[in-house]
Amino acid sequence: MQLTDRINRIQISPTAAVISAAEQLKSKGVDIADFGPGEPDFPTPEHIKKAAIKAIEENRSKYTPTGGIMPLREAIAAWHKRELGSDYSAKECVVTVGGKHSIFNSISVLIQNGDEVILPAPYWVSYPDIIKYAGGTPVIIQTSPQTGFVPKASDIEKAITPKTKMVIIDSPSNPTGGVVDPEEFERILAVCNKHGIWLMGDECYSHFVYEPHNSFSIASAKNSKPSVIIVGSVSKTFAMTGWRIGYTLAPEALIQAMTKVQSQCTSNPTSVAQYAALEAMRGSMDSVPVMLAEYTKRRKRIVEGLRAIPGVTCEWPGGAFYAFPNISAHLGDGENACARTCTDLARLLLEKAQVAVVPGEAFGAPGFLRLSYATSVERIDEGLRRLGKFFSRAEAAA
Repeated sequence: MQLTDRINRIQISPTAAVISAAEQLKSKGVDIADFGPGEPDFPTPEHIKKAAIKAIEENRSKYTPTGGIMPLREAIAAWHKRELGSDYSAKECVVTVGGKHSIFNSISVLIQNGDEVILPAPYWVSYPDIIKYAGGTPVIIQTSPQTGFVPKASDIEKAITPKTKMVIIDSPSNPTGGVVDPEEFERILAVCNKHGIWLMGDECYSHFVYEPHNSFSIASAKNSKPSVIIVGSVSKTFAMTGWRIGYTLAPEALIQAMTKVQSQCTSNPTSVAQYAALEAMRGSMDSVPVMLAEYTKRRKRIVEGLRAIPGVTCEWPGGAFYAFPNISAHLGDGENACARTCTDLARLLLEKAQVAVVPGEAFGAPGFLRLSYATSVERIDEGLRRLGKFFSRAEAAA
């Protein structure tokens, strides 16, 4: 079978692979302490579910405009202005099949063969492959645990070449939880404006930030509109991952181009899901602080628990719901090593300890693991117990 070069440039999502492996064991009755999935364990709020039911009862199950129903596009622009201080109109918004679809569409219309896109590492797993699929080249700049995994404008500027077309910043970050402070974000924007390149702000975790941080959008900054692309989603904020509704806010000409692409691949997002998202944008957000309060408790439990394991260090995430511990002390060929790589270690943890984690190589960060704490405190405690036992045995064997 002769496949295209573009499909051979990419791999299946590593997080999807971990989830699949864990699900196979669960189907056999194995009790897995699952830190793999990056999705809220909370139900979609009742008022949003009721809006979807009403839409079904009213037979709102036909095709909609490719870019989404106009009331939803208007509501997204209004919600983003109210919550994050931007100034977009409906014609500067397109509704997509989840946030990942927004990223794919944006890169598809802006990046072509030979173009470079700057990514701070650790990065979200899908960025490099989407860039490669479009024919572009990911240019990786490293961040460090000591700075909270936050990229610096000065480092980004050093990586810019005549081929650079875009910088992607997700804040809060998946996988590290790193949060870029507004002043540094605006310095990054200034660098992008200076060099005439796009700045994509991935805001999927915008409302899950911990003190002293606050929710922030680079779209609220002066002179941001001509060069900024905002990617968002209802998935995390409203516990609606499976509804698959995302959006892009950007200059009208770019929105038109993205709508053109969408018209030839997915057409419109699911009609009923759009009406549910409309209620999310217009209705109560009381569920958000409730989820954030619970994530705050879980964050404390998992970070302190990981730090108590010999040879493991872990920074406090500033946002999202991921812990990103450094387990490099347990890797390599030395006497104290459990495995050669964190991918090998993740496989061992699943097989021997029945703990599902995502290896750091997936995020451009060898020596780290990503653990989602979007699960109950009880399951976090059980997972930590298993991890402690696994690493203690490894230490004893050494």
